[in-house]
Amino acid sequence: MYRFTLPLAAIALLSACAQTPAPTPSEQAAPNNIIFMIGDGMGANYLTAYRYFLAEGKQQQIKPTIYDELWTGISSTWPDDQTLVTDSAASATALATGVKTFNGAISVDQQHLPIGTLMQQAKRLGKANGIVASSQVNHATPAAFLAHNPSRRNMDAIADQFFDIRIEGQLVPDVMLGGGLTHFIRDDRNLVAEFQAEGYQYADSWQQLTQLSQAPALALLADGGLPSVLNQEMEAPLQVMTEKALELLSGQPQGFVLMVEGSQIDWCGHANDIACAMAEMHDFALAIQSAKAFVDANPDTLLIITADHETGGLALAADGIYEWRADLIYGVQYTVREITERLMALEPAKLADQWRHWTGLPLTDEQLTAVLAAQHDQPKLYSLLNGYINQATRTGWTTSGHTAADVPVMAYGAGAEQFTGFMDNIDIAKRIMSFIQQSAK
Repeated sequence: MYRFTLPLAAIALLSACAQTPAPTPSEQAAPNNIIFMIGDGMGANYLTAYRYFLAEGKQQQIKPTIYDELWTGISSTWPDDQTLVTDSAASATALATGVKTFNGAISVDQQHLPIGTLMQQAKRLGKANGIVASSQVNHATPAAFLAHNPSRRNMDAIADQFFDIRIEGQLVPDVMLGGGLTHFIRDDRNLVAEFQAEGYQYADSWQQLTQLSQAPALALLADGGLPSVLNQEMEAPLQVMTEKALELLSGQPQGFVLMVEGSQIDWCGHANDIACAMAEMHDFALAIQSAKAFVDANPDTLLIITADHETGGLALAADGIYEWRADLIYGVQYTVREITERLMALEPAKLADQWRHWTGLPLTDEQLTAVLAAQHDQPKLYSLLNGYINQATRTGWTTSGHTAADVPVMAYGAGAEQFTGFMDNIDIAKRIMSFIQQSAK
């Protein structure tokens, strides 16, 4: 049943776009498999922070991280408007289609017409597709690879398109792992049942995820986004999902395209929460290590890693003090939002001790007085607590939103030499699309 709500002319344009070959950067053998990893909000400053975080400041020897080992270039991220500062939707559209658009747009142009994506191209050429995200699988970044909508906020309609858009009669995604259950099982539609009727295995728990044995497969592990890494018992959830996706997609005769998003690096940046950000960066690094191991075992695979934009204007020093205390981050056991909610529920006499237990940081008499006065004012208490952690670690932030900073590009495996030096985000997509086209010859 066809439920794609775009006009027929737009559907025809989409089909044409999906069949348009990208420019060919070279005639060398193209990778059969492509693993495209996106650290949402992960500016170059996050990579630096993670390097020093692993060394606990300078408590341990400072060594290159997996990010440093694979770093090959840098990318600009500006959208197709006058702001110069992109959101995830516009940047993900650029990375998925090779075409710039306006903020909020999911793979549509300025006239709201659909732009063919590299996953639609891959499906037409016989490849399998997978998406993994620690957000909802229909959130802005993964959505841009599979759907078309003038607003990223239309998340139910985007979820519908994951099922309704077909390329030559085939569903585009073969594997979808992440959150977003409330958008797939609704009063008006049960997309999970529809995917199962098409032969998809389904999981809604981590235990069931391990039991998925073949593609096509769908796992929705949370109503919305997954819990932050700091707030859940599951170790390295993004790495676990990445390894499962690679297991399910491996062995495809025509190869596959897998997009993995470290979604919540961005959410931590918006929250100006440095411990949260480093925990998400660590999970993303572990997922990259698993992807690199797959490339080592399957040399016809390209691993490409970048970010859609930088979030927060992260600075590794603040207040004019020449110091960044990465070692203190290790004492913070939960996100600041979680700590705030827990402290709000405590007896006042227990606040100071519990704060120190959950963060490793003491409260001065002045700070404790301020915390007690704000205990039942969630926004004010959050601001105070977050400020104390940032002050102690000397972490600076310029904004709770995005910045126009360039972002790192990392590459490994077949075709990695095409991603060196400076490039724009649309160049990344065009080179990937060219590889997809070449590998099908």
